[in-house]
Amino acid sequence: MRLSRRIAPFLVGASLVMALPYDAVPHARVKHAVPDAGVKAGKAPDPQPFGADCRVRVTGSHVVAYCHNPYPDTDHVTLHIECDRWWDLDTDSAPVDAGPAMTVRLTGRCWEEVRSAWVDHAK
Repeated sequence: MRLSRRIAPFLVGASLVMALPYDAVPHARVKHAVPDAGVKAGKAPDPQPFGADCRVRVTGSHVVAYCHNPYPDTDHVTLHIECDRWWDLDTDSAPVDAGPAMTVRLTGRCWEEVRSAWVDHAK
């Protein structure tokens, strides 16, 4: 019984040491050269490009984002604002439809400083 209590911490520590290096090593991305012959049997077609190009501008406590969608599919964009002060509420805008060849404007603000602001995309 005493022997297992002495070995258990060692086994747990050794398993953690063995697991950490594997997770810490970046995995190399390998791209195989395949001749482009269109859609082959059993392969899915290449995905269509998607996503509006958004530019977010922070001026003091105000945030303005302009999103232009150059693609044929509608992009549902949402503005997220994270405020710097702990008492200042972070905000998320309602999703706005950015149709094909359409530019939309999203706005929001904090009471004080803005820590970060970004736009999410959804189909």
